[in-house]
Amino acid sequence: MNNSVKTLMVAAFFSVGSLLLNSSDALAQGKARVGLKGGLNASSLYYDSQGATNKNERIGFHAGVFSQIPVSEFFAIQPELLYMTKGASATYNVIGFNGKNTFKLNYAELPVLATFKLGQAVELQAGPYVSYLLNSNINSNGDFGSGSTAVNRDNFNKVDYGIAGGLNLYFGKAFIGARYEQGLQNIANSGAANTILGNAKNGVGLLSVGFSVN
Repeated sequence: MNNSVKTLMVAAFFSVGSLLLNSSDALAQGKARVGLKGGLNASSLYYDSQGATNKNERIGFHAGVFSQIPVSEFFAIQPELLYMTKGASATYNVIGFNGKNTFKLNYAELPVLATFKLGQAVELQAGPYVSYLLNSNINSNGDFGSGSTAVNRDNFNKVDYGIAGGLNLYFGKAFIGARYEQGLQNIANSGAANTILGNAKNGVGLLSVGFSVN
């Protein structure tokens, strides 16, 4: 396990532990939020095309936990720990053969978001995220055949990072949210992956629902 992965896992461990401790103290005072969230993703890979056509989003999902620690009446910090699907799909038409390939990247992700409260119901959020690649594969469906093929993770940078921003609308303890994340790290790591993906970076839009347990 390399140093960057160790750093990510240690950060996640201490962040979640700190959240639980701080949230427990604040929970007694009625100030912090701790909860669950999940929803749909629409992800794309942004790169200088090498001939790929009809690129489309990969529709996936995210799920995880969050905690919101207030700093003031109008400002809070919200770390989260999520399972996140990313990637993209593209259709092909080669000498009369048609089909669709979906490139799948699945991550464990740790966003840390500055949260600006506009009253009791509306929140604006922005901040960085870091994520660790759990697995990768390509799903094919077309004239060349159908099935799923695992792709060696060594072809990719296992640690991804970027920036995120969005908003939440609360209805009591429940909420709906919308967010966009833009990766800043190139996905490809090896020569073969670089040939196909070049400087591709993750981009994903999220629609979430969730609830606070306190």
